[in-house]
Amino acid sequence: MGSGGSAGRGTRLAAAEGPEGGEQRLEVRGGRVPAALWAQRGLRKLYLSGAGLREVPAELAALRHLRTLALDGNELLEVPEALCRLPRLAHLYLGRNGLQGLPPAFVRLQSLRCLWLEGNFLARFPRALLRLPDLRSLQLGDNRLARLPAGLPRMAGLRGLWLYGNRFEEFPPVLLRMAHLRVLDLDRNRIARFPDLACLSALRLLSYDHNPVRQPPRVGDAVRLVGDGAQEFMEARQERLQSLQRKEEEEEEGTEVPPVAPGDSSPLLENGEGSFAALPGSPGET
Repeated sequence: MGSGGSAGRGTRLAAAEGPEGGEQRLEVRGGRVPAALWAQRGLRKLYLSGAGLREVPAELAALRHLRTLALDGNELLEVPEALCRLPRLAHLYLGRNGLQGLPPAFVRLQSLRCLWLEGNFLARFPRALLRLPDLRSLQLGDNRLARLPAGLPRMAGLRGLWLYGNRFEEFPPVLLRMAHLRVLDLDRNRIARFPDLACLSALRLLSYDHNPVRQPPRVGDAVRLVGDGAQEFMEARQERLQSLQRKEEEEEEGTEVPPVAPGDSSPLLENGEGSFAALPGSPGET
């Protein structure tokens, strides 16, 4: 994630974007960010991906207009305290560090909408996240999670949840209460059985690949599946839906009734000349 890159031995490139949208490049030497950066109080985006950072200075808190911050691919062992004091932060990337949890102060980030924490060492779901009801996208892939908290539905704004590469041996039942979830990724876990997921009416993508399941999970007709047997399942589903549609169309055509002239309730029969005559034996026959 972000714009980090190499600019020579011991030097990494980072990027920042100000209020006017202009991007500037900066060099990070020896895991240290240039001090002049912290004086740019109007920064909106800051990409320090793969910069070799082991810590972030307290001056980060001065960038109160920051909306996007990428610190993925560094050597952080804990979330910098200054990061929790960025009131406008909406997109935060902390993947591929050495994090084992989130501090209680993380709940201050009430503007957060997208959080990536993949490739860390999280063995427990961070409780602070339960107090971020407006978070929409949560990336927790390649961690060490084996269960989810019962309070997860409090995250009412969550639309995408990535849990691939964790240690789930059973489908977390609390997910059945996540009625607004649109994307759910459970690749590379140890789940042998999925419950009926048709109750997740908002779900549009379910990835279950590399789990020891024998057949695709039951889902709503609008859900795209990714996993063993998914292609055949979706093709059969499409054929079934098309068959039902054709049947409905045929039934609609079969219930159409020719118009009856006002005052004439006689059954009508085409006479072969393009006009209609009363059926034999019907009232009015002479």
